[in-house]
Amino acid sequence: MTTQSPVAPSPAAKASGKSRRRLNFTLISAALFMFFVTWSLSWSLFSIWLTQNIGLSAGRSSLVISANAVGCLVTMPVYGFLQDRLGLRKNLLYWIGGLMLLVGPVYIYVYGPLLKSHFALGLIVGSAYLAMAFAVAVATLESYAERLGRFHGFEFGRARMFGSLGWAAATFFAGRLFNIDPDLNFWAASVAAAVFVALLVAIRVTDGRRAEAVDHAASSVSIADVKSLLTYPAFWGLLLFVVAVTATYNTYDAMFPSYFASLFSTTSEGNRMYSDLNSVQVFLEAGGMALAPFLVNRLGPKKSLLVSGCVMATRICLSGLVTDPVAISAVKLLHAVELPIMLIAIFKYINRHFEPRLSSSIYLVGFQLATQIGAAVISPLAGVGYDSIGYAPTYLIMSGFVATFTLISVFTLRTDEKGLPEALPALDPEPAAPAPEPAKV
Repeated sequence: MTTQSPVAPSPAAKASGKSRRRLNFTLISAALFMFFVTWSLSWSLFSIWLTQNIGLSAGRSSLVISANAVGCLVTMPVYGFLQDRLGLRKNLLYWIGGLMLLVGPVYIYVYGPLLKSHFALGLIVGSAYLAMAFAVAVATLESYAERLGRFHGFEFGRARMFGSLGWAAATFFAGRLFNIDPDLNFWAASVAAAVFVALLVAIRVTDGRRAEAVDHAASSVSIADVKSLLTYPAFWGLLLFVVAVTATYNTYDAMFPSYFASLFSTTSEGNRMYSDLNSVQVFLEAGGMALAPFLVNRLGPKKSLLVSGCVMATRICLSGLVTDPVAISAVKLLHAVELPIMLIAIFKYINRHFEPRLSSSIYLVGFQLATQIGAAVISPLAGVGYDSIGYAPTYLIMSGFVATFTLISVFTLRTDEKGLPEALPALDPEPAAPAPEPAKV
């Protein structure tokens, strides 16, 4: 039987494809920007909002953060599996966009009042909403952007950079709006969410057979594929690093704004200074997102993850040693070094050592979910430390914990040269598709 070669695309089709790739890069970058604007306006001063506006103690605020982490435990596996099944389709992202539109009313009329009058119910309602709309949603959007980048041939870090810029731009105004009226931040977040939804609608994937191949691969993902991850030593090595290192760091970082603000003569001055500093830090972080792929490609994903762990331990340790506002501000800027390296490295580690079809499940379960599990356990313990011995001594203990498990991860993270785990079972082949042309973005 005679086989026919695929028909080569016409010059007009090639030009149209390149135009769509450039447009999709612009749209997903802008969508990341607006998502982080919305999230920053509603979250960057969250611990300050809890302590100053709602009137919770540091210990109770840590319980709120722990409850939010628990809310992610159920949501993350569901979101990860659904996004792997959807591939490049945006159904789940539309659901997230709808929840984001409600951020103003939810914070002002539901979440805040419940925390004041019915604390336990507020924990449940807030943790469910924040998990579905932001804490898990950000990982879902990042996973979609990374998958779109692999499809079109652009580096995820270049698109994710705009997310950092969005956070920085919003944080610059968040502290000022908070000092006027915290509710202004939440209403502005709802407006930004409307722009995010409009950008999502405009994204189209129209590369014909390649899009069909991606959809076929996505639809073949099953729960059994996801469960099989539990049989891979490489997966457990990743979990250990994430739970012990990243979760501890995130727990520290969640309450850092309250500690930072307490170092100033007035809380309003501390709020404004933190807002300005966080804006500078995230602008630097955006530059790091553009540069991190070069470093990670040179060092390899494993070594890059270990470098990020060292930076985390250093920042936490210094936060416990210095009290001068200028010095602690310099310590805060280390986050602009750690986050880009860690985020780019985690995706490259996943794609090197696991089946790319399962990238969303692995990112949300192996990284984000594990982080939240760790935070749910560590945050209450940290809260006890904050209330009993103070912030600085607690930070020194947390720093030693992070440093210890970063060292252990030298042996438990999989060596980059080994590639896919030998135990990885054969997966259904994808339909043949022409190799993507490099995108000129």
